[in-house]
Amino acid sequence: QGQLVESGGGLVQPGGSLRLSCLASESIFTFYYMGWYRQAPGKQRDLVAYIATNGTTNYVDSAKGRFTISRDNAKNTVYLQMNGLSPEDTAVYYCNALDDYGPLASWGQGTQVTVSS
Repeated sequence: QGQLVESGGGLVQPGGSLRLSCLASESIFTFYYMGWYRQAPGKQRDLVAYIATNGTTNYVDSAKGRFTISRDNAKNTVYLQMNGLSPEDTAVYYCNALDDYGPLASWGQGTQVTVSS
């Protein structure tokens, strides 16, 4: 079973930026898409962006133009650069490997992102 450790969250003002990192065990990082999810209070956990092993990326509409997902295959790490943050982005952010049917590994602890003035 793979392991996931997210970091980089924090409190930021509207319009600010954060870079999230996720260290994954090699057993899941090497072979699958890697994605970032988020869960706001009282809401379901939703996929925000994902990246294929070849670097192809995909974003939900609310993330396009503001978020950038990337991966460092040598470090088994996936990143999420978030710019132009708004209060609506406040959530706990999680990463996971995924395939066409959904997330594959046990969830990590996530990292809290709070956007507030």
